[in-house]
Amino acid sequence: MKALGSRFSFCAGFVVGTFTLYVFLRQVCFERTLSTQQASSFDQQLEEDKTIWKKDRSALFNLKHPHHTGEDSGMADELYKKVRILCWVMTGPNNLEKKARHVKSTWSRHCNVVVFMSSVDDPDFPTVGLGTKEGRDQLYWKTIRAFHYAYEHHSNEADWFLKADDDTYVIVDNLRWVLSNHTPEEPIYFGRRFKPYTKQGYMSGGAGYVLSKEALRRFVEGFKSKLCTHTTSVEDLAMGQCMEKVGVLAGDSRDTVLRETFHPFIPEQHLTAKFPKSFWYWSYCYYPISEASAANTLDFLFIVDVVLYWCDATSVLLFEKAPCHFW
Repeated sequence: MKALGSRFSFCAGFVVGTFTLYVFLRQVCFERTLSTQQASSFDQQLEEDKTIWKKDRSALFNLKHPHHTGEDSGMADELYKKVRILCWVMTGPNNLEKKARHVKSTWSRHCNVVVFMSSVDDPDFPTVGLGTKEGRDQLYWKTIRAFHYAYEHHSNEADWFLKADDDTYVIVDNLRWVLSNHTPEEPIYFGRRFKPYTKQGYMSGGAGYVLSKEALRRFVEGFKSKLCTHTTSVEDLAMGQCMEKVGVLAGDSRDTVLRETFHPFIPEQHLTAKFPKSFWYWSYCYYPISEASAANTLDFLFIVDVVLYWCDATSVLLFEKAPCHFW
């Protein structure tokens, strides 16, 4: 019986050991295969990027204006050449893979120039390191340095300068159409206009905002002359206070029937106007809150990556009857 028990234990141990070895070797092979596939995918992405972007320092220049299949792109192509937009995207080291890469693959391809602004340099992505820390209390410092960088390095390569977060979706062709009614020599900026704390109001940081070339020049000069300073970490308010001091007009970006085009919240809230009357938003908005979003909507905040791609694939662009659908 002892011999039989020993023989059974040996067989059981052999089977368990063999199975364990098989699982281990299978896992090793799987990881190697996955690693090879990831490397191949990364190399493929780099090759695709070469056909989309021209990299110059830490900026990306679009090599061609992308279109949806079958769309009439004549007007969009014309405006792409006439209304040059530099889009700088506020991001951070921890968000490059989670958020920024999705922006890079979707709506930013409609910008003439794209710069991702971070606290540290990343030459591969690429990002511009602004030498700040990360955190909400650093937002205005990042904004100040980002606009200075754009002015010093790219002022001749764009007419308008858009600031957006890495969780925002912007319909850039619609933005061009709005901006085409103005000239970059005007001291003006556009966004979702709030009204407290400044005479002319200020633009919501979450919804993003866009400065004319002259507005950008005055912003930079305002810091050189010390007319503008880092007075508060509340980025959008501080930006608005500086714009007011240097004589930059807070523009009206509503459509022809007075509906907003910049949106600081998720699409569902703006499309259904579901804001409780006690919500601060009612008292902050410079203009009456409309019951619907504009047909030529420009942007939404707090978009997840899956929706970014869906929106990019289905968005109805210039002169169509509906914005990008999210429902």
